[in-house]
Amino acid sequence: MPKISRMRWQHILPWIVSVGLLLYVFNVATDWERLRAATAQANLPLFLAFTTADRIAFFVVWSLLQAAALRRFVAHVPIHSVIAIRGGSELLRAVSNPLSDGAFFLGLGRLTGGRLEAVLAAALVPTICHFLVLALQMTLALPFLPGSFNANRDVFVTVGITWLIVLGLAIGVRVSATGSTRIPGARRVRNWLERFPLREIRPFFIGFLALTIFDVVIQGLASRAFGLDIAWTALAARIPLLYLALVIPSLGNFGTRELAWAGLFSEFGSRDALIAYAFAVNSVFLILNVLIGTLFLKRALELVGEVRRARKAGEPAPAPLLRDPADG
Repeated sequence: MPKISRMRWQHILPWIVSVGLLLYVFNVATDWERLRAATAQANLPLFLAFTTADRIAFFVVWSLLQAAALRRFVAHVPIHSVIAIRGGSELLRAVSNPLSDGAFFLGLGRLTGGRLEAVLAAALVPTICHFLVLALQMTLALPFLPGSFNANRDVFVTVGITWLIVLGLAIGVRVSATGSTRIPGARRVRNWLERFPLREIRPFFIGFLALTIFDVVIQGLASRAFGLDIAWTALAARIPLLYLALVIPSLGNFGTRELAWAGLFSEFGSRDALIAYAFAVNSVFLILNVLIGTLFLKRALELVGEVRRARKAGEPAPAPLLRDPADG
């Protein structure tokens, strides 16, 4: 498929998915009278406070940990510069998560002289740590879930597949590095992983562990403010499944979040109440993404513009945008 056609589909697909899911959710799967009744029962001030705290916490923690990954492993970029670029990219998150992430990593690439390791460090180190923490969260929640295996099949299957993937990758890298068997690409993966010893990435695990605990608590409080009494263990076990569902390309996660909440927590409320809650969360997140993006966009564009102008003139990046950690 030609490159232009692939790019066109990357832009069109989220629209197709979101429009299709929203039409299904609100024209087929939803009783509007019940949806309005579910919304009327919500304590909106508390719901707005908890949902806003959740979105801001994710923005702050991810920005700080991605900045920390850059400063620890690649280049001593000022934290406020990374926050500005991520903040500016949040404006695009109102449209698409991949689009926002792509803009953020493009900005980091400009900021660090096009160094691929900068993008890899900021993208992979926090993502892998968050992935492992979420897997641990689901695993620890399993024994406390009410019901039998059949009632929680989705969680058991996801946990099993997740740890099989982690174990398989670990064994593959180990065997390829020490034995006679050579697995293509395994040595390169091992060499990359050796750049990040456990003692160096421990703060990232701690940061995401705190974030996941906060996320479970705040989503439990927000859902209760909306009239949904979802068990804490169910939230801990199934919120990672929600994030997995949100990987599906969509516009601002509309459609995917509503169906995911309705499916994952069906035993804790009516379908209409769950859909109303998820739609309200998406709407608050959309407004916050626009506000955060608008707040930081000007500074983010200024930073990227300064770097581009400096390079065109054959000058180093403007201080204090970038300096090597070896400089002290």
